[in-house]
Amino acid sequence: MTMPNPRETYLAASVSTATPSQLLVMLCERLVVDVQRGTEALRRGEPSQAHEPLLHAQEIVLELNASLDVTVWAGAAGLASLYDYLHHELVRANMVKDLQVAEYCLQTVTTLRDTWREAAGTLLAETA
Repeated sequence: MTMPNPRETYLAASVSTATPSQLLVMLCERLVVDVQRGTEALRRGEPSQAHEPLLHAQEIVLELNASLDVTVWAGAAGLASLYDYLHHELVRANMVKDLQVAEYCLQTVTTLRDTWREAAGTLLAETA
């Protein structure tokens, strides 16, 4: 009998007990990690190592966009446009292995993550 991996057990418990806003922040944090990894690979001159993390980042952005309900708040359409643009730029960075585009995407997703983190903190404070 194999023992469960403690890290995987912890992650599964974290995800299953997280609020929707916490899940969103977790997803954005992973998005930043993926774009960082892809960007760092391009900086090192290892474009083949950039492919998988940038591809995963694209998938996360698609999921963020798909889960966005544009009827809930006035800014949702603008956020959907940002997600569309970000996805396009991640695809471009990955296809042509463009470090400048990857760095721009990293700045964008870092700002996005920080914004969602702040919003989640504000929501948590208001409900406490």
